[in-house]
Amino acid sequence: MKILIVEDEQPIREALGRKLQREGFSVSLASNGLEGLRLFHAERPDLVVLDIVMPEMDGLTVVRRIREISETPIMVLSAKAITEEDIVEGLMAGADEYLVKPVRLNEFVARVKALLRRAQMTSTEVEHGYEDGYLSVDLHRRQVRVNGEKRHLTPTEFKLLVVLMENAGRVVPQRELLEQVWGREYIDDIYYPRVYVSQLRRKIEPDPGNPIYILTEHRVGYRFEKQNTAP
Repeated sequence: MKILIVEDEQPIREALGRKLQREGFSVSLASNGLEGLRLFHAERPDLVVLDIVMPEMDGLTVVRRIREISETPIMVLSAKAITEEDIVEGLMAGADEYLVKPVRLNEFVARVKALLRRAQMTSTEVEHGYEDGYLSVDLHRRQVRVNGEKRHLTPTEFKLLVVLMENAGRVVPQRELLEQVWGREYIDDIYYPRVYVSQLRRKIEPDPGNPIYILTEHRVGYRFEKQNTAP
């Protein structure tokens, strides 16, 4: 697997690169956003790790440019404590994951591997996908259409939707969602399901403020409800 690291601080960039290489990954390094974008086009990595604050082109702009042409998973590094607003901004741009500096190398590798697993996820339980005339989920092509229009879902959003679909009609507790969608490395990130569910609703619900597909069970978790006809 090939990973592109875009980070303007040389010690961090090289430390992350060495750690991933020791774990068996092929690594490319870029020191700014423009260089990172050029390398992305040239090398087509399996995953991109990039800082937010960089010269030439900031990280979220790079994310948006990548998302115009690719669904490659993207991990964003932040030098400040992450708020839900930060995550929403990153998700709106197309990022899949946030990690706060200073980065603990073992945690970094664990989250890289977890994100790659989500990107390669296949489902055996929901074999035929989902179709109700309004929402269509094609598992083999990893495509979601709403009213006939294709909607981009990040690998994490797609896996979240599939896990909820696999448990249609049953409330999936937040911690179970964290373990199934993100992995055991995320078991304490209890705000993740709420933020990602909110983002997913924006993409698939007829009215995100009054959802019909992804329902909240207060202080418990979330439930996917199948619809018989187009809303």
